Amino acid sequence: MDSNKILPLAKRPIDIAILVFFFINLLFITYIVDLEQLVIRDADHFSYPTWPPARLIDLIHWYGHHFDPVLIARPAWWRATIWIDALFFGPYYLIAIYAFARGKSWIRLISIVWASVMLTNVSIILFEEIFGEHATPELGRVLLANAAWLLFPIIVLRRMWKSPSAFS
Repeated sequence: MDSNKILPLAKRPIDIAILVFFFINLLFITYIVDLEQLVIRDADHFSYPTWPPARLIDLIHWYGHHFDPVLIARPAWWRATIWIDALFFGPYYLIAIYAFARGKSWIRLISIVWASVMLTNVSIILFEEIFGEHATPELGRVLLANAAWLLFPIIVLRRMWKSPSAFS
């Protein structure tokens, strides 16, 4: 096979799964769940902002109060990871959706950087969830809820690392 010929997306099922993950992150996690963390400083005393919608804020706070205390505590290091998500990951997802769908190899290095930073952030967050001041009372549930953010960066690293022409 010609190494420059891009396989159709339908023949790249891993890329379809990655695209679904990127869409969920772009449309829900980054600019609803994470943005809520930036626009509401104190989850126990606030006025509803214009965005995200009040019902979703209530859902996020319910999850935090029941399962994920660090989400409600919002220490400085936590907010730093959220800013990385909003300023770096969000634009990455938008660009990566295009690049993965079209088979653009220039996304390789950017994807390796994204996956490395994501794995670092999630490792720090999970360390807090397990051992920290704001450890979760529902470790299994929180680990399961965060599993995709460990799994997909590993998949993307493996996918992008193996070949300069990752889509052929």
